[in-house]
Amino acid sequence: MKLKSLFLLLCASTNVMAQYYAPSYSSLQQYKCPDWIKEAKFGIYCHWNAQSASKSENNGWYAREMYIEGSAAYNDHLRNWGHPSEVGYKDVVEAWNADKFDAKEWVSLFKEAGAKFVLTMAVHHDNFDMWDSKYQPKWNSTHYGPKVDVCKMIRDETLKAGMRWGVTTHLERSYSWFQTNKGADKTGVKAGIPYDGNMLEYQDLYHEYPNFADLGPDFCQLRSPMVSPQSWKEMWKNRSIDLISRYHPDFFYIDGALPYTDDGGKVGMEVESFFLNHNAEQHGGVCEGFFGIKDIKHHGVFYPGAASILLERAYSDRIQEEPQLSDESIGAWFHTGKSDYYTVNRILSSMVDVVAKNCIFLLNIPPKADGSFDPEAVSMLKEIGAWLDVNGDAIYGTSPWKTFGEGSVRYTTKGNNLNVIVCSKLENDLLLASLKGWKNSDIKSIRLLGREGNVSFKITDFGVLVHIPNDIKDSDKFPTFQIECKDLVNQPFTVVNLQSVKALNEEAAKKFGATGNNGLIPLP
Repeated sequence: MKLKSLFLLLCASTNVMAQYYAPSYSSLQQYKCPDWIKEAKFGIYCHWNAQSASKSENNGWYAREMYIEGSAAYNDHLRNWGHPSEVGYKDVVEAWNADKFDAKEWVSLFKEAGAKFVLTMAVHHDNFDMWDSKYQPKWNSTHYGPKVDVCKMIRDETLKAGMRWGVTTHLERSYSWFQTNKGADKTGVKAGIPYDGNMLEYQDLYHEYPNFADLGPDFCQLRSPMVSPQSWKEMWKNRSIDLISRYHPDFFYIDGALPYTDDGGKVGMEVESFFLNHNAEQHGGVCEGFFGIKDIKHHGVFYPGAASILLERAYSDRIQEEPQLSDESIGAWFHTGKSDYYTVNRILSSMVDVVAKNCIFLLNIPPKADGSFDPEAVSMLKEIGAWLDVNGDAIYGTSPWKTFGEGSVRYTTKGNNLNVIVCSKLENDLLLASLKGWKNSDIKSIRLLGREGNVSFKITDFGVLVHIPNDIKDSDKFPTFQIECKDLVNQPFTVVNLQSVKALNEEAAKKFGATGNNGLIPLP
């Protein structure tokens, strides 16, 4: 009530009509995806913490899986570090050297790549905070790894560069996800010897479990604790509010739905309402905050319309009325040392598909443990930026058309311009069958972005046939044709040959173990 009174007082003093968000489903349904991110379209962030220093290719869930006897991460840990009863995750954290981290260089590279917002992974499932954390005062980035306040440094550089900044948080599941550190080998010479997670002096990292049996079977607890003590709920809430109130993010991402299932999402709604109201305070009484959650079974409580939807390595199969955010990576989430990155064109085609469906594209770039990036990753970002330098008018600030595309073609609009982005090589002239029924008088001109002058076209019974200049045929660079129309809103369209996203989802599942659409929406 005190927060609400202060919020209303602030808004009254600035002559702004207050929109207060209470921690309830009915009130949070006021939430709308903010305009700034609808305009921005493209952001970048990094999965980076002590797990990056594990010396293991199996590092996405390393802190958990190094305590699972026989797992790939466990075997890597034995080989590189020792037995987890003697040398555990705490030792990986303490050994982490991130002396090449440079927030200014990171942000400069992301801006060159064409990103319009930058996020910091503030905390992963491993319970280690990447800021000067009030409620995790020892196990945070000011003491280990880079030995600086990573959130503050990236935030400051991002704002200096004129971009929006926010955070992703993955802490809510840590209490159950990390319970493996309390185990012991079941076989071998170390059978029955407790892992180092049982050491009392390290419970601030490894979690203290007053009623360990209440957690239930480990396999049920990977995504979110089904039952968690009030002490953990308060810890998650306090750390989230500490992050929000001190760093003022415009973007807050929860790696799941609203915590927690056993209280109906109550504590999750308290954090969301605090974020939205605090953000409004920072912007003169008008909320500009993006709050994202996932609609996945057992990840928490999902209330439709109360937040933006996050899609992990997945893509919508249709134009969305309210933007969703597709979260993709150039390779594995964390740096593995393997050269298994997607191609630049694979990333660009994903971005274009997402934007054509009125959604937002978020790209993860995994740094090395020391805070630097692979030359391959840097090259990819520069190529993405070079493409956006030419074709950005068809991405930033655009709206979807009546149909998102046909085959490898994707459509976006801005005013009376219809942008035609071709995500494949062109060997012949381009037939746009979706434009069947158009007349010559409907089109003022067609031009190829990045070039002077117009390209020729022909109206046919099957659609608009665009002439392709010989020098771009068979090119690997995706071209964009911008059609200036007299009255685009009233132009007819025909739905034809809509390319499915099934192949993209299956590729992600095969290559990186992602589960495709993760149960979010049925895809064809």
